[in-house]
Amino acid sequence: MTGFPMAELVQLRLVNGPSRCAGRVEVLHNQQWGTMCDDNWDLTEARVVCKQLGCGTALAAPGRANFGRGSDRIWLDDVNCTGREAAFSDCRALPWGHNNCDHGEDAGVVCSELAQLRLVNGPSRCAGRVEVLHDQLWGTVCDDSWDITDAGVVCRQLGCGTALAAPGVANFGRGSDRIWLDDVKCNGTETALSNCRALPWGHNNCNHGEDAGVVCSELAQLRLVNGPSRCAGRVQVLHEQLWGTVCDDSWDITDAGVVCRQLGCGTALSAPGRANFGRGSDRIWLDDVKCDGTETALSNCRALPWGHNNCDHGEDAGVVCSGTDHCLFQRRSLFGDLC
Repeated sequence: MTGFPMAELVQLRLVNGPSRCAGRVEVLHNQQWGTMCDDNWDLTEARVVCKQLGCGTALAAPGRANFGRGSDRIWLDDVNCTGREAAFSDCRALPWGHNNCDHGEDAGVVCSELAQLRLVNGPSRCAGRVEVLHDQLWGTVCDDSWDITDAGVVCRQLGCGTALAAPGVANFGRGSDRIWLDDVKCNGTETALSNCRALPWGHNNCNHGEDAGVVCSELAQLRLVNGPSRCAGRVQVLHEQLWGTVCDDSWDITDAGVVCRQLGCGTALSAPGRANFGRGSDRIWLDDVKCDGTETALSNCRALPWGHNNCDHGEDAGVVCSGTDHCLFQRRSLFGDLC
């Protein structure tokens, strides 16, 4: 294990987030608050922070200054916890003030006690139908006025990066509980969705066919490139930190449907092969993909092992989703900046 014990009781706080249980991690040393670098920062370290602060368990450990850049000293780098520590001071790290970072690498934490917002029925906790907790009951948000600015507040609150899409019309399925919020209008600077302007809780003129959704960048292990919008193009998947393509052997509308749903782009209109959106140049990661249509992510579908294929880039698979079609009809008032 690298680093040294901190050798002093560490006072912690989370700042610039929606509550005391989510935000940029700051530590007090020599009577001065400072930040932590995100090198080696993950859920293990975040769990110790949440436990020490009495904020439940860790939901996310966002880095890259997800909750804004600090301006004081960077006190800790290469923090290494086992997860069993009773206090953060029991973790190991480089000596105080030693680092090779800047404030663009400030570490953050999102703890479960914050959980008054969640994304459900999507491929991960960073994409899905928006649900909010009010009066101890989870409910949905109506897509009236819902757009990428509102989605950005959700992604930041959950420590999920930036917003890629703000799909409406129950893209991630219809909820069954109360519709809590309608006519949400965020300006983009809010730290929590509950701080945005909206009709009073429970007031709406919607049904669950209008439930709002969000797709955040932390999900981004799949993308469509070289097409007319983010909802149509050549399929690329991220594996071992490298983007690569999918071969069109066995590629069909069912597989394309999983891609469209994962990206919050509606339903699949077509599944073109033969490098319809141009030939890729990186690895061919997937071949013989066979989805049954119920998967929440393309990586959950059956396929040959990663990197195994008998293809060339002339067989790169593509997708056209209904999200693109909406743009052609200029229905942006309903679908926001999804396209």
